[in-house]
Formats: sequence, C-alpha cells, structure tokens
Amino acid sequence: MAEKRELATFAGGCFWCMVKPFDEQPGILKVESGYTGGHTENPTYEEVCSNTTGHREAVQITFDPDVFPYEKLLELYWQQIDPTDSGGQFTDRGESYRTAIFYHNDKQRKLAEESKKKLGESGIFKDPIATDILEAGPFYPAEEYHQDYHKKHPERYTQYRIGSGREGFLQQHWGRKHDEQ
Repeated sequence: MAEKRELATFAGGCFWCMVKPFDEQPGILKVESGYTGGHTENPTYEEVCSNTTGHREAVQITFDPDVFPYEKLLELYWQQIDPTDSGGQFTDRGESYRTAIFYHNDKQRKLAEESKKKLGESGIFKDPIATDILEAGPFYPAEEYHQDYHKKHPERYTQYRIGSGREGFLQQHWGRKHDEQ
C-alpha cells in the first residue's frame, strides 16, 4: 500500500525546539524549519527576526495520517508551547515567535479549532489560549544551519531549551520532559 502524505504547519516560538518532538515519531516523514504567515517572499532569518515581514518561525511536517493522524500532531504540538502567551514564546519575544496552527484544509481547521477549545476547557491553563489558527500560505525553508539543529548541536540545543524556560514550563504543565512520549 502506498504511503499517504499530508502537511501540517505549526509555529511554536523558536523552530529549533519544535523539530525534535515531531521528528522522532512514527509516520513523520519530514520536519523542516522555516518561515510562514508573512508578506515577504523568501525571507531571511535576519528579516524575520526584525518583525517586519509578518512571518513566524515554524515547522512544516510531512506525515502519513494513517500512521500518525493530525489529531495526534495537534496533541503533541500543544505540549511543546505555552499556548497562553500572545507575545512570543519564553525568552523569544515578538511576532516571529508567536504561536499558530496553519491549517492546510477544512478538516485540519476544524480539528485545530476543536483541540484549541478542548485545551481551553481542560483547566490546565488559567489564562485563555492565545494560539492563532490561520490558513496556511507559502512556507519558506529556513537556512540550512537552522535545519535539524538538535542533531547538529545537541549540547547547545539542550542548553537553549533549558535556558529559555521552555523545558521547565513543559515539565511543570505536562509532567514530563520534551522528548518523552
């Protein structure tokens, strides 16, 4: 039977921290760091960080929905971010670090809205869920040195996750380390 392929796109703050949790799951065929949601074609990292392009750092995931359904991607996504922070993520501030689910079809939109509502009603967070749900547009891959950062620089990656406050937040709210499933 042929492998199915679909796309999912998530902005969760620094894209370095968004690759590994998805990359190691069955049915995930590719995870690419990049930029989306803005008005500038082929932006550079420096342009995106200037908060003038409208883009957010994001990951685009190619997945087989028969092996790892979109609903599971959403569940894993929420567990990588602070969904109540409308100004960025952890120490990374500004538009380019704001969270968003970029849907590729109506089914993804509906599932994203349902999961956001469910998370908001769960009582895990006292503040409202601030993550945007937006239609996917062009996705521009980030520069090569940003791809698979956790594999190329494992010590720096771990230091960043801890130093940014992300790791502690995830442990506090989800009760496990980022790479435990």
